[in-house]
Amino acid sequence: MPPSNWRDEPAAGAAERETLLIRLRERIVAFAASQTGRENAEDLAQEVLVLLEEKYPHVTALDELVPLSLKIVRFKLAGWRRKAHRRGEFSRVPVEDLPLADGGESPLDAAERREMLDRLRRALAGLGARCRELFRLKLEGRTFAEIQAHFGAATLNTVYTWDFRCRKELLDRMGGKWEAEP
Repeated sequence: MPPSNWRDEPAAGAAERETLLIRLRERIVAFAASQTGRENAEDLAQEVLVLLEEKYPHVTALDELVPLSLKIVRFKLAGWRRKAHRRGEFSRVPVEDLPLADGGESPLDAAERREMLDRLRRALAGLGARCRELFRLKLEGRTFAEIQAHFGAATLNTVYTWDFRCRKELLDRMGGKWEAEP
């Protein structure tokens, strides 16, 4: 005759496995979260636990469950990455950053750009001839050595000093800030 608690033994084994799976779930989530975000880690852990219950109910030892579950997580992560790449989830651009349908700029951006150009033209008009010429040469892409030769300056440091002083004067004429106050 079987012992009086023979029906309790499978229940005790199931409770032990459930406890192991709960502890294992924490490890799976931690590993998956280190590879992806927390939301995805929770989903991946759930998928791994379902797979362990369906396909590997005979594996009960923790030293077998841990490597098996981490191997499954790695496969699931690879599949998740492939799926996300196919969907273009890694290359999404926020709607605010998309260009307008006609390819032009918004009226607000155009107005701000016009105001900035007007401020810049007024500030440049108030600069001396050497500063205006220096900025023109820089906008043409000339190097400081070429600018030195153009002006006939004694040293390259002289051109660096002129450049610094001209930029500082331009900034002062623009009100101390490159961008207008809102």
